[in-house]
Amino acid sequence: MSLKVAVVSLGCAKNLVDSEVMLGILSRSDFQVEENPAAAEVIVVNTCGFINAAKEESVNTILEMAQFKEKGKCRALIAAGCLAQKYKDELRAEIPELDGITGTGEVDRIAEIVSRALQGEKVDLVDTPRFLYDHQAPRLRLTPGYSAYIKVAEGCDNRCSYCVIPEMRGSFRSRPMESIVSEAKELAMSGVKEILLIAQDTTSYGRDLYGQYRLPDLIRQLALVEGIEWIRLLYCYPTYFSQELIDVMASESKVCKYVDLPLQHADDAILKYMHRRGKISEVEDLIYRLRRAMPGLALRTTFIVGFPGETEANFENLLDFMQRVRFDRVGVFTYSQEEGTPAGEREDQIAEDIKEERLDRLMSLQSGISAEINAKWIGKTVQVLVEGSTGDPQRPYVGRTERDAPEIDGQVYFTGPNVRAGEMVNVRITAVDTYDLIGEVAP
Repeated sequence: MSLKVAVVSLGCAKNLVDSEVMLGILSRSDFQVEENPAAAEVIVVNTCGFINAAKEESVNTILEMAQFKEKGKCRALIAAGCLAQKYKDELRAEIPELDGITGTGEVDRIAEIVSRALQGEKVDLVDTPRFLYDHQAPRLRLTPGYSAYIKVAEGCDNRCSYCVIPEMRGSFRSRPMESIVSEAKELAMSGVKEILLIAQDTTSYGRDLYGQYRLPDLIRQLALVEGIEWIRLLYCYPTYFSQELIDVMASESKVCKYVDLPLQHADDAILKYMHRRGKISEVEDLIYRLRRAMPGLALRTTFIVGFPGETEANFENLLDFMQRVRFDRVGVFTYSQEEGTPAGEREDQIAEDIKEERLDRLMSLQSGISAEINAKWIGKTVQVLVEGSTGDPQRPYVGRTERDAPEIDGQVYFTGPNVRAGEMVNVRITAVDTYDLIGEVAP
């Protein structure tokens, strides 16, 4: 009888794809996938190490899983992913229950690592990250059957002063376009309707492989894939967002009129300290061109507050920018001081209470903006990708519009005749709250 293996995936969607590939490899190697870690003989924790909160969650999850070595059936506990890539020695010293530690570059060797650990070996396999999956890699998806992530590239070369991603994920490397298109075709054949293109820096796709930015060409090819109805772009670095990319997004009907554009700040001095390219005036010009080309576009961004040296004036510039631009979606993080980064070594760190106070002010502003934007949808009809039933007779179904990415944005709750997850339906909006829409299936 094959051993049961559970993979606990933490962090971002990019990490989730790695978890799915590991599950595929383990399944192909005659392991039986188990959702409940308490019932598994092997537990792999695919860790995140992006900020302090993520590191704490990863360590706490490993410790929680370690209990199953005493109380459950676990015979091998493996730490994989970003935290393991950067903190291998610390994990080995602090968590002796670990039977294996492997980084982001050894995803394709997970079956070997597990097998060696089961034989009693303490396996530490962390090398320079070079792994890049392709369409031939086995993959057991953890997302719903109608939606899937496609990682178009791995790693990052931007070297923002606060970020450890290049150390954890390696240099930027694009997948061949043919591989990505083949993967999209296979996903479509399995029933996937929405593909989400992801990378550390999606807009740089192709630069290393072809000597030029090729995301517009890739989108054109993906738009030809029969069965795919939505193509969504996440993690778009603003500096590399070309007019050609805007034109392709506007002209291809399958491309969601949605852009995830992480800006991190809106004060030129802070952006310079962050080692972010370009000025905020250039960002505003980009946003103007995006909205002019795609009326009704949903814009999402992320900001960091409390970066070293951030003055009240710097922060007020960020507030003013948000009021002018009026993003549809905003995520805010307090600055996390990371070891080995230029920003982490600065002496002008901001106190935690000031960071939290600025986060609250920013989110208070955004909640009002989001509520006002949502209110304008009352009386309109929108296309919704059904995600399933809620169990609430007042709002029995839930889904998303093209303006909403899974997990991070709002949803649509609605009534109507029986619908199934994965269907596309038209919903007339009758009410809203701050982030979600409420309606009924249109006749």
